[in-house]
Amino acid sequence: MSRKLKVAGLGILSIIIGIFLSVPNIMNYVRTILKGYDAHYGALNAFLTVIGLVMVFFGIFVICAGLKRLAFVLASILVFLFIFSVGAIYSYKSTVESSKDDVVKEALKIPADSKGAVLVDIPMGSDTNDIAEILGGEGIINKPQIFKLVSKLNGYDGRYQAGTHVLTKGLELDTIMNILISKPESVKITIPEGLTYKQIVQTFVKKGLAIEDKFDSAMKYEKYDFDFVKQISSVNNRQFMLEGYLFPDTYEFAMNASEKTIISVMLQNFNNKLTKEHYKRAKELGMSMDEIITLASIVEREASSSNDRRLVSAVFHKRLQSKDQNLRKLQSCATIQYIFLNTEGKVHEKLTYEDTTIDNPYNTYIHPGLPPGPICSPGMDSINAALYPDEDTDYMFFIAKGDGTTKFTKTYAEHLKAMKEYGLAK
Repeated sequence: MSRKLKVAGLGILSIIIGIFLSVPNIMNYVRTILKGYDAHYGALNAFLTVIGLVMVFFGIFVICAGLKRLAFVLASILVFLFIFSVGAIYSYKSTVESSKDDVVKEALKIPADSKGAVLVDIPMGSDTNDIAEILGGEGIINKPQIFKLVSKLNGYDGRYQAGTHVLTKGLELDTIMNILISKPESVKITIPEGLTYKQIVQTFVKKGLAIEDKFDSAMKYEKYDFDFVKQISSVNNRQFMLEGYLFPDTYEFAMNASEKTIISVMLQNFNNKLTKEHYKRAKELGMSMDEIITLASIVEREASSSNDRRLVSAVFHKRLQSKDQNLRKLQSCATIQYIFLNTEGKVHEKLTYEDTTIDNPYNTYIHPGLPPGPICSPGMDSINAALYPDEDTDYMFFIAKGDGTTKFTKTYAEHLKAMKEYGLAK
């Protein structure tokens, strides 16, 4: 064997040994950083890495000194780069691209109330740079630049979901990214028919979805672009113009949904439920949709079955159309209870005569016609009852029997008799 080949062999051997001493430690360091953790070199690892790199460069020097040929120099450098690249690719794949499904399943198990859980809000339109800053500010990641690098390398950019996500400190970057591209945390909430505006707000507040003052502000001052909103007449005695239009239903909102967004979604639901036929029918009755919803809200609180609602609606329609000023006073107990709900936060178990004399625009015992606006959010059954009352009846009065049903009468004498029968009068 020639001297040159011996020298080349010695140099290549030195390079290979140097690579095995340095590359694993370098890759472990890189792998730790790519996972999102702080990487620290131990004294032994640092020593072996330095020795390995010295041997690599020594081997290259030996080849250069012994052969003095560019081809061999380049060959030795390529050997180093090849082995180093294989190690880097293996490290990257094992760090960033392994077991993604398992990582997602594990990540989704983080409950919002678990120890150390952090609720991270990602605003709409946030890019990777914005998200990296948010995560850094929350202490979820230590190196935003590494987060952005791994996000780009792994194809996460542009896939992150706006909303509230549950994270904890100490998660690997791949786990964090899989959580952020999944559906954000949300809260399901059911708004039953017949709740007043204030009761609806309290339902959202108890679920942690709204702040009362902000909800009130959004209700009063924000603009909502719906045709039915434009048709609502401004009445000084009406505190919340959109009372009655927050449609009762089951909703699912992101945990960081704004109060305006919540209101918009509920108004959109109301808008979707009403058809052209509904508006056409209201016009046939000579009423605005706002008047229909106001009437429907009273019907909602006065009756619990579809049949009773249509009969109650028929009674109110007849009384509204009556030329008798006394009959045009709807005398609805539900409107009195609405006053107490807003002023005292609760209904009265039994109304007294004094209750019916309260000086309030919503008191239909003393004010003829409909009150200034809806007293609750009615469901479609009550809205349909207001639009399509039972037309085959002569009833003009009704009372609640106390068992969920209603007693209807045609004359005032029959009405008084029914009240005595059910203990509502002496």
